[in-house]
Amino acid sequence: MYTIKNLKNNPNIEMTAQAGPFTIWEYKQERSTNIADASMEYYASKMNIRKRQVLCQVSRGEGIVLQAGAMQWTAGNVNATTGVKGVGDFFGKMIGGSVTGEAGIKPEYQGEGVVMTEPTYKYLLPVDVSEWGSGIVLEDGMFLACSERLERKVVSRKSLSSAVAGNEGLFNLCLRGSGVAILESRYPKEELIEITLENDELKIDGSMAVAWSADLQFTVERAGKTLVGSAASGEGLVNVFRGTGKVLMAPVA
Repeated sequence: MYTIKNLKNNPNIEMTAQAGPFTIWEYKQERSTNIADASMEYYASKMNIRKRQVLCQVSRGEGIVLQAGAMQWTAGNVNATTGVKGVGDFFGKMIGGSVTGEAGIKPEYQGEGVVMTEPTYKYLLPVDVSEWGSGIVLEDGMFLACSERLERKVVSRKSLSSAVAGNEGLFNLCLRGSGVAILESRYPKEELIEITLENDELKIDGSMAVAWSADLQFTVERAGKTLVGSAASGEGLVNVFRGTGKVLMAPVA
């Protein structure tokens, strides 16, 4: 039996989102500071640059997965496992982590209780993975947490050119199934642009895509049909997404 005080009833902390086993808590002001930094922290809060955490509810049959090193504290009968199912799985996860830039082995928390993540000043975005077709592909560094039942796989680009020329990396983490994931973003939700394609294409000048449907084909192509046309447009190479699915795009690269 455990009791948590001064969190849900703290006037300086508010719940900004709830999805699946996750609730996102935001500090209105950073009061754990000193007099030298107080002015900076005050104006940071006015710009919505605030400390945020995710409280994860763990129950029987509903475990959660965190990015390695993201746990701050747990309460209740909560146990952490590696999720490794054998030697082959271990090496697969390690290789996957080395090529994506993510931690290959992400701890899985099971039992009954809660897990709180480390505070971050980034924006925390809940995502329903089932709304992204056969899966959602994440840019490096976006993953923070997800439901344990979601499948986590490393996917590769369909062409080497898309990695070398597109500045997006050759491998990315892909989440599949029915469940919720929490993304850690440099950009607030209200500034992210979501574009839905129906057998169409999207061209982006720069690495601004932060997540996209696994169904989409991603390539890098010249902005114009010819080298002269590309040079004249001043755009050069662009990232192209084709097919049916969604792309979540940041306002700047």
